[in-house]
Amino acid sequence: MSDKIKVLYAEDEEALGMIVKDSLESRGFEVTFKTDGASAFRTYEENEYDILVLDVMMPLMDGFSLARKVRQTNKHIPIIFLTAKSQVQDVVEGFELGGNDYLKKPFSVEELIVRIKALIKRKSYEEPVVEEECIIGEYTFSYSKQTLRLKDEERNLTHREAIVLLKLYERRNQVLDRKSILNEVWGDDSFFNARSMDVFITRLRKYLRDDSSIQIVNIRGVGYKLIV
Repeated sequence: MSDKIKVLYAEDEEALGMIVKDSLESRGFEVTFKTDGASAFRTYEENEYDILVLDVMMPLMDGFSLARKVRQTNKHIPIIFLTAKSQVQDVVEGFELGGNDYLKKPFSVEELIVRIKALIKRKSYEEPVVEEECIIGEYTFSYSKQTLRLKDEERNLTHREAIVLLKLYERRNQVLDRKSILNEVWGDDSFFNARSMDVFITRLRKYLRDDSSIQIVNIRGVGYKLIV
């Protein structure tokens, strides 16, 4: 990576976009600005970037659809969503598609810069080194393939589901601290992120329910424990 952080920024409000672009560049970032999702994706395919900053509501291709296409070939590059929405389900959808953070509009450029630098510094997009297949009771979990298999039935997991299950597996039969996983995987322990994580935990319980020896227990006020 060069000294400058290379940002692909997609925003359909051109006036706002130019202000943000100029502000980021004045602080040492290298910014490519696009006003629709389709052109942003073409640009992404032709160049290398350190981080994507995507408005959710854009013409031709919305931010969620763009992120979905990016994650088909690159599971590691950090993605920040910009959204006027604040419903829990919208936040969950963004994280489920592989988003690393979200920022509600209107936002300050200073806050955006803090979020960008935090993601780059944390390098949460780097793949952890894990065994190819993890045995969880009667299930076989592959983090690299993002699959959960029981006998001959295999379920594809989303990027976020796989990360959460991996964290639980790494701390199996021990308490996984709620605040730590929120900060590490979601970026902070805000209310919406906490609600989002609860949704993912509920899904994982459902996926693992065919083996009665497995439980994901909520340790009130502390975190979760995967009991195998």
